[in-house]
Amino acid sequence: MRTWRKSLEAAGVNRGVLRDDYTKAARFMRRREPAGYLAVRLMVPAPHQPHALAGYAFASFTDDVCDRGTVRERTRRYDAWDARVRAALDSGSTGHPLLRAFLHTAADRGLPRHWVDAYLDGARIDLDFPGFATEADYQRYVERLTWPFLMITSGLAHQGGGSAEFAAGCRLFADAAQRTDILTDLAEDLRGGRLYLPVSDLERYGVTREDLERGRDLPGVRALVEATARTADATLREARVLLDHCPEEHRRLMRFVLDLHHQRLESVTARGAAVTRRPVRDRPVACLRLLTRRTAGSRTGYPAPAGR
Repeated sequence: MRTWRKSLEAAGVNRGVLRDDYTKAARFMRRREPAGYLAVRLMVPAPHQPHALAGYAFASFTDDVCDRGTVRERTRRYDAWDARVRAALDSGSTGHPLLRAFLHTAADRGLPRHWVDAYLDGARIDLDFPGFATEADYQRYVERLTWPFLMITSGLAHQGGGSAEFAAGCRLFADAAQRTDILTDLAEDLRGGRLYLPVSDLERYGVTREDLERGRDLPGVRALVEATARTADATLREARVLLDHCPEEHRRLMRFVLDLHHQRLESVTARGAAVTRRPVRDRPVACLRLLTRRTAGSRTGYPAPAGR
């Protein structure tokens, strides 16, 4: 693995303060998402590693601001962060190291400003999340929040943010990844008083919110989990179109990410109704195998659909 200093040099980051900023962004991601950090360091070309980690650090830090504390505390903190980010985007300067690294990355990669603005606007949904009544409500959430998140992270692989076809592929992946996260984090979200499954889905399978909160192993709960995983898996397979619109040097990472989500869905399906009682976490050994396979450049096929 190349040293971090060489990655910074390859990215043209030579100034002392800016080098420190990128290093802080990398450390933030190493603590918050160690598997994702390692994947970037192993699979992304050296000149792009600092930019990839800076993008994820900014988006993840913003997400964290929305998730911690009471609604009032989150809103007050987010209002301040939102104002700080927009002022930095307008002026081109800031005193916050993660934001300063992201500003440099956004300018260097030509990231369209509208994706950042869209993400900042969409993140407000999570400050006091109302839940989804229908599938249409869920899709609006993906459109407003999950998709912009991907465009300010994965979009950095492209100069200028990527083509319309790449953006459309990211929209598919945003849907699949969000639905997968809903299942893997279901138990944790329920404990926090949040339910991200549309109420219309619960009604279709004769399931109540209380059934989920109490972790009841019922036929309807098992059917709901399996059907949601199946839908996520089908969309994830459609999202493979991203490989046709992703720069060659970034395809290994994209394949790994797609494989990882397939693996998570397999775990969800195997767990069944138990996903309401404890979160589904990545299996370290299985993740290491995926990482090793993709780092070695293997082009083997995708796993079987979840539930089959």
